[in-house]
Amino acid sequence: MAAANQLGFASWWNLLNNFAINEVGYTGREIGIQQSIREIPGFLAFTAVFVLLIMREQTLALLALLFLGVGVGITGLLPSVYGLYFTTIIMSIGFHYYETTNQSLSLQWLPKETAPAQMGKILSVAAMAQLVAYGVIFVTWKSFHLSFELVFGIAGVMTVVMVIILAFTFPQFEAPHPQRKTLVLRSRYWLYYALTFMGGARRQIFTVFAGFMMVEKFGYDVHEISALFIINCLFNMVCAPYIGKFIGRFGERRMLTIEYIGLVLVFLSYALVSNPWVAAGLYVIDHAFFAMAIAMKTYFQKIADPRDIAPTAGVAFTINHIAAVVIPAAFGLIWLVNPSAVFYIGAAMAFGSLVLARMVPPNPVEGNEWVGKNSPAPQAAE
Repeated sequence: MAAANQLGFASWWNLLNNFAINEVGYTGREIGIQQSIREIPGFLAFTAVFVLLIMREQTLALLALLFLGVGVGITGLLPSVYGLYFTTIIMSIGFHYYETTNQSLSLQWLPKETAPAQMGKILSVAAMAQLVAYGVIFVTWKSFHLSFELVFGIAGVMTVVMVIILAFTFPQFEAPHPQRKTLVLRSRYWLYYALTFMGGARRQIFTVFAGFMMVEKFGYDVHEISALFIINCLFNMVCAPYIGKFIGRFGERRMLTIEYIGLVLVFLSYALVSNPWVAAGLYVIDHAFFAMAIAMKTYFQKIADPRDIAPTAGVAFTINHIAAVVIPAAFGLIWLVNPSAVFYIGAAMAFGSLVLARMVPPNPVEGNEWVGKNSPAPQAAE
């Protein structure tokens, strides 16, 4: 499922900025609105818990992937401002509902002791699928003079075919703990919610404006953007499993601290960069930090009631997308006036995340969710 998700989404994401600018005529204003629209289904991800009243979580994951494939496949057929808005919604419903169930099922199925390393392996598999998508586009785009319509169509069809295969071959797994079918919002999870909110804000700076900068400011073409994405994929394929192991060894607090210190420096550099090669290097470094987000998920796994995982995954996605719905449109207007200001604000957000990361305890467990809270009473030795 991870591979099917990234095969469709990576192809869409690779082509998006060039399609939006060169075929549809987007400016910073339209790309900001479009990205805010893209995040609306993520903001509504909490509704997944209600869908689970009528179907299994694993079934919902496959249905979401089907929506993703259809949305990607029809994108090139509607090359207009409102056409791209419409296909973005279809694609995004699939992507965000899949990601919600993906996070939930991973935390339910994987043992706490090995979850970071196994999540790293899953991320590596997703990166392989991304590499296929980016690599094929990189090799064939100019050589065969491909059209946006054709590439979007092929990516969508391949995603749908993979979903059909999965529907007949993927075994049905039972979660060890029955999940609550109501919304869960607990005060003791506040630090996880805060980290999730800031993570959503940080992600938008990268996914929307860093990529847009590469095309608008430095004139990167489709195959050049593909090359950057290929480098990102190679990093995740090789390094994500090791990052997962490092999280398991050194703890979530240390790894999140490293991530946010690095992001402060990257965003400040984005604001000042004037060389396209330096910008490309920053883009790759920025993406490399995404693998460390595993630490946020495993932190929650350690502090959560096991029955809260599925409903909290939906709530967390909604919290993550509060900023994601607002930032692209609002920052798109700032971009028109001063693009560097977008990245300075991003650096400030990363610093706020760093402060929160330092509040994660060295050994988080239920009852010891943040630094300063009383730890659970020690148990007598047997």
